[in-house]
Amino acid sequence: MSPTRLSLCLALALAPVAADAADAPHGLQPRELATLDRYSSPTLSPDGRLLVFAKRTVDFDANKGSTGLWIENLVARDAAPPKRLTPEGWNVNSPAFSRDGRTVYFLSAKSGSQQLYAIPAGGGAPKQLTELPVDVGVYKFSPDGAQVALGVETYPDCASDLDCAKQKADAAGKRKTTGVVFDRMFIRHWDAWNEGKLNRIFVAPVGDAATGAPIKAATLVGADVIGDVPSRPFGGDDEFTWSPDGRSLVLSARKADRTEPWSTNFDLYLVSADGKGAARNLTAANKAWDTGPVFSADGKTLYYRAMARPGFEADRFALIAMDLASGKTREIASKWDASADGIVLSPDGKSIYTTAQELGRHPLFSVSLQNGEVTSIWKDGSVSSFVLAGDTLAIAANSMKSGDAISVTSADGRRKPRAITPTAGEMLPAVRFGEYEQFAFPGWNDETVHGYVVKPWNYQAGKRYPVAFLIHGGPQGSFGDGWSYRWNPQTYAGQGYAVVMIDFHGSTGYGQKFTDAISQHWGDRPLEDLQKGWAAALKKYPFLDGDRACALGASYGGFMVNWIAGNWNEPWKCLVSHDGVFDQRMMGYATEELWFTEWEQGGTPYEVPQNYEKFNPVDLVAKWKVPMLVIHGQQDFRIPVEQGIGVFTALQRQGIESKFLYFPDENHWVLKPQNSVQWHETVNGWLKQHIGD
Repeated sequence: MSPTRLSLCLALALAPVAADAADAPHGLQPRELATLDRYSSPTLSPDGRLLVFAKRTVDFDANKGSTGLWIENLVARDAAPPKRLTPEGWNVNSPAFSRDGRTVYFLSAKSGSQQLYAIPAGGGAPKQLTELPVDVGVYKFSPDGAQVALGVETYPDCASDLDCAKQKADAAGKRKTTGVVFDRMFIRHWDAWNEGKLNRIFVAPVGDAATGAPIKAATLVGADVIGDVPSRPFGGDDEFTWSPDGRSLVLSARKADRTEPWSTNFDLYLVSADGKGAARNLTAANKAWDTGPVFSADGKTLYYRAMARPGFEADRFALIAMDLASGKTREIASKWDASADGIVLSPDGKSIYTTAQELGRHPLFSVSLQNGEVTSIWKDGSVSSFVLAGDTLAIAANSMKSGDAISVTSADGRRKPRAITPTAGEMLPAVRFGEYEQFAFPGWNDETVHGYVVKPWNYQAGKRYPVAFLIHGGPQGSFGDGWSYRWNPQTYAGQGYAVVMIDFHGSTGYGQKFTDAISQHWGDRPLEDLQKGWAAALKKYPFLDGDRACALGASYGGFMVNWIAGNWNEPWKCLVSHDGVFDQRMMGYATEELWFTEWEQGGTPYEVPQNYEKFNPVDLVAKWKVPMLVIHGQQDFRIPVEQGIGVFTALQRQGIESKFLYFPDENHWVLKPQNSVQWHETVNGWLKQHIGD
C-alpha cells in the first residue's frame, strides 16, 4: 500500500491513531479488540465503478455499535478516499445498488421500525421506501427493478394482512397473563422464545416509491410454504431469489411442523410473484438440505447447493444444476471434496464463484460449469464475503492478524489487490501481533492432522512461554488463519502467551471423511488428536513451556474441556469451559436443534442411551482435579445454562478451585462490547493466576 493510500485509510478509520502511535509497543488488548472498527458488506454497482461497504464503530460507554455506509469511486482519477454515504447517527445494514447504479438501498430502523430506504449514490438525504406495519428483515429487488421482495415476520393466520400481524403483536404485549401454552416444538430457538410467528416473503410493486409515497402493503408469496424464509436463526437473502423475468421466485424452506427440531430437510419451492397458485417443490426427492438458489441468465437452469444426508447439518454442500423444464439435476465438480458456501455466477455465466474451507483457511474459488474444474481466486487467509461486477471483484478477507479488510482486484484475482479499508495493524499501529505458522502431525489412525502455533507478541528467541491451548467448537468447525471477535488467539498472544490450536478429526476444510470422523466419537478420536498435537507442538517449538499451560474451549470445545478434566489432567495448570456440554443425556433433551445431538450420538437418548453415556463428562466428575473457570450465558438455548451450572457445582462440591462467570443477557456468544472485555479480562486473570505472564 502506498504511503498516500495508507494515510487515507488511517483517516477513514476515525481511530485515535496519533495517541496510539505514541503508545509503547504492546500486544492486542481486549478493549482494543472490542472497539476496533469493523468493515463488511462490499457491494459493487453493476458497472463495477462504485463500491459501497459498511463500517461499524463502537461506542464503548453506550455499550453498543453503529453501522454506516461508505462509498468509493474506483475509477476516480484523483484516487479520493472513501466518503461517508449515509448520515451520521443512522444505523444501517444490507446495502444494494439499483440497476442503473445511481441509487443505494439499505435497511434502517431510523423511523422506529426497520424499513427499506434509498439514497442517491452521489450523496443526499435518504428516502424511506417502505412503511409497513412490521419490520423488514431482508429485501431483494426483481431483475428489472419493478418489484421488491420483502422478508417480514408475521403470524401464519394473518396471511397477507400485515396490519393483522401488528395488531396481534400489540395485543400480545398488553396481556395481563404471562403464561404461554405450546403444543409443539420449537418452543425456543438459539436465544428467542417462539412467539408463533414465521419469516415470510412478501412482494410489492416499486411504482413511484422512489419519488412518491412509501410502500405500505405487499402480497404474500408461497402462502402454502409454511416455514421460515429466511430460516432461523441465521438465514439470509441467499435463501430466496427472483427468476430473470420477475414472474416467480424460488424459496428455500423447511416445514414448520412438529418434525422441524430434528429435520434438516430444506426444499426449494417455485412460487408465483403475484401470490397466486400453489408452490411447486423442486427438490422433493432430496430429504436433506437444499438452499442458495440462483437462476441462469436465461432462466432455464437453477443452480443451488445440496446436502445428501438427512439430519446432518455438517454434510458437504455440493453444487447442483437443475434443468427446470425436465427437473433433471447434475452435480458440478463432484470430485471436489469441499463444501461450497454460496453461489455467484460469473458475468459470462460459465462459472460459479464460491468460498469453501480448505486446510485451515477459507479461500475463494471459481468452478467451471462445463467440466467442474476448480480454480483458486483468493488463496490467503479467510474470505468472509465478496461481490463480482464485470471484471471487478471486491473481497472482504481476514487473517489471524486482522479483521476483514476490503480490497478490489480483477475477476480472476490476478491483478494486484487495491486496499480500500485499513487492516487491524493500520488501525492499531502500536500493537504487535504474534507471528504464526501451521504445522502437521500424524493423528488418529495415523492420518495427517493440522494445527497452528502463535508466538507471543513479545517473542524472543531462546525464551520459553506459557501456553494457551485453544479448542474450537462446532465440533465441525476450525481454528485457522482467520479473525474472531470472540475467540481470537491474538488476545492471548497479546498477554505474552504462546497459543496452540489443533484442527482435530471432525474439523472442516480437510475433506468430508475427516469431518465425518467425529460423529459418535466425541471423546476418543479428537482427544487423541489433541494429545498427539500437543506432543508434536512441544517437540517442534521449544519456546512452548509445557509445564505452564491452560486448556480453553467453548461449545464443543467446552465439552472437550469438561472431558479433559476427567481424562487428561496431567499437562494443565488450569481449564476454561465456556458454554460446554456437561451431561450428554440431558443435552439430548434440553437443546433446541435436536437433529444435532441425534446425528452426533446416532439416535435419540431413549433409543441409544449407551451412546450418550459413552463420552459423558458428568460420569467422570470424581476424577476432576484441575482448577476450572466456567462461563455461561442465560440466553444460551443451544447448550442451556444448567449445563454450566452443573459443571460449577461439581467443582465446588469437591473443593476444586473454580469460578463461575455468568451473563444474564448473553446467548451462546458474548456480544456486548463491555461484556466482551469483562470476559477477556476474567479469562486472562485466570490464566495469569495459574500460569503467570
